[in-house]
Amino acid sequence: MLLIYAFSIVGMFCSTMNGYDGSLINNLLQNPDFRERYQVDNDGVRAGIFASMYQIGGVVALPFVGPAIDTWGRRVGMFIGALTVIIGTIVQGAAQYPSAFLGGRFLLGFGVSIAAAAGPMYVIEINHPAFRGVVGAFYNTLWFSGAIIASGATRGSLNVSYGFSWRIITWLQALFSGIIVLLSLLLPESPRWLYVNNKQDQARAMLTKYHGNGNPESAWVKLQMREYEESLDLDGSDKRWWDYRALFRTRAAVYRLMCNITISIFGQWAGNAVLSYFLSSVLDTAGYTGVIEQANITLINSCQQFLCAIVGATLVDKVGRRPLLLFSFTGCCVIWLGMTIASAMCAKSQDGVDEDGNPIFTNKAASQAALAMVFLFGSVYSVGITPLQALYPVEVLSFEMRAKGMAFSSLAVNAAGLLNQFAWPVSMAKIDWKTYIIFTIWDAVQVIVVYFFIPETKGRTLEQLDEIFEAKNPVKMSTQKKKVAVDDSGHIVDVRDA
Repeated sequence: MLLIYAFSIVGMFCSTMNGYDGSLINNLLQNPDFRERYQVDNDGVRAGIFASMYQIGGVVALPFVGPAIDTWGRRVGMFIGALTVIIGTIVQGAAQYPSAFLGGRFLLGFGVSIAAAAGPMYVIEINHPAFRGVVGAFYNTLWFSGAIIASGATRGSLNVSYGFSWRIITWLQALFSGIIVLLSLLLPESPRWLYVNNKQDQARAMLTKYHGNGNPESAWVKLQMREYEESLDLDGSDKRWWDYRALFRTRAAVYRLMCNITISIFGQWAGNAVLSYFLSSVLDTAGYTGVIEQANITLINSCQQFLCAIVGATLVDKVGRRPLLLFSFTGCCVIWLGMTIASAMCAKSQDGVDEDGNPIFTNKAASQAALAMVFLFGSVYSVGITPLQALYPVEVLSFEMRAKGMAFSSLAVNAAGLLNQFAWPVSMAKIDWKTYIIFTIWDAVQVIVVYFFIPETKGRTLEQLDEIFEAKNPVKMSTQKKKVAVDDSGHIVDVRDA
C-alpha cells in the first residue's frame, strides 16, 4: 500500500502542475515588471487574453485526450501531457514578444489537458477499493501545492532584478512536469487498462501484489477480477480512437456524462476563478493595492486553502460526496453575498486616490470584512469542491467511457474557464464589485442542481456504480443504505436495508 501511495503521488503531480499555472497567471498580473513588459493590466480584455490562451489550448486538445490515454495507457498519457508542458514552458519562458508568450501558454493548456485527465484516472484505478475515495480526493488537493510554490516564488522574486522576476517563476513551471516525465513510465499500469487490453495475467499480478498483499486467493483480488469479467468490455469503444458512442448509447451513459460535466463546470463557476486568476483586481476593490501586500495575501490564502482541502479529502468517505458539495456551494453563495455587501460599503467610502493612482478607502472595517470573505471563500470552497473536482468526474464514468468522458470533462473545464478569463476581468473593470452579485445567484442555482440531480458514489467499487445510474431515480438509489459482502468464490452478496 505504501508503494501504491508513492505511485499515486506521481499521478497527483499532474494536479500540482495544473495548480502552479492556476496561481501563476494571477501572480504574473500582480508583477509590475511583467505588466510593463507586455503592456497588460490586472483586469480588462488584454488580461483575459493572456489568461485564456491556456484554456484555448485545453479545448483544442479534446480530440487527443481519449485516444492517447486509451491507446497507450494512463502512464503514457501522463508522460505525453507533461512533456508537452515542458515544451510550452520553454517557449513561454524564453518569449521576447507577446505572441511567443501566448504560444507557450497554448502548449501548456494542451499538455495539461491530457495530463489532468490521465492523472486522476491513474490514481483512482490503481488504488485499493477501500481507500479509493480518500486517495482520489487527495489528488486535487495537490493543486494548492503548486499554487503555494507559485505564490512563494513570486513573493521571493519581487526583489530580483528587473526583467527576471517574472521569468524565474515562469521557468519553475517545468519542475513537476519534469518529475512526471522521469518517473511516469516506471510506474505499474492501471489493472483495468491491462485487463481490457488482453493482459489479464498482468492485471491479476498487479492486484495480487498491491491489493492482495501477495496472496492470489485474497477476497479483494477475487472480487475485482470478478467485477472486471462482468463489467469490462474487451471490445468496447475505448479500443477505437474515433468511437464516442459509449458516451451516448444509453440513458444511463448520458446521465453519467452529464454528472461528469456538471461537476466539472460547477467547480469553475463558483466564483473561484476570480480569486485564482484575478485576485489582484479583487484586492484592489477591497483597498489592498500594494504589490508586496497582495503577494503576501495570495501566499497565505493558498496555504490555508491547502489545509482545508486536506481536511475535506479525509471526509469524502465519512460524510459523502453530496453533503460536501451541498455544504460548499451553499457556503460560497452566502460568502459572495457578504463580499458584495462589504465591497459596496468599501466603494462608497472611497476618498480620492494616492500618489500612485490607487484608491483610498476610509471604511477600514468594510475593507477588512471583504478580505475576510476572500479567506472564508477559499476555506469553504476547498473543503468540499476541491477534493471532488477530480474524484467525482472519474467515479461516475464507466471504464469504457472513462478516457473519452474525461476529455469532455477537460473540454467543460476549459470552456468554463474561457468564460472566466474573458468575462470576469472585463466585468471587474466595468462594474467592479457588482460582479459578485452574479456569483451569489449562480451558486444558489448550483445548490439546487446538486440536490436534485447529483447521485452519491461513496461506499461502492467503480463497477458497482452501474446499478445507480441504471436506476429510474439515480439520486434516490444512491442514498439508500446498503451492505455488501463477498463470499468465498468472489461473488457479491448484496443486502439492502429497509
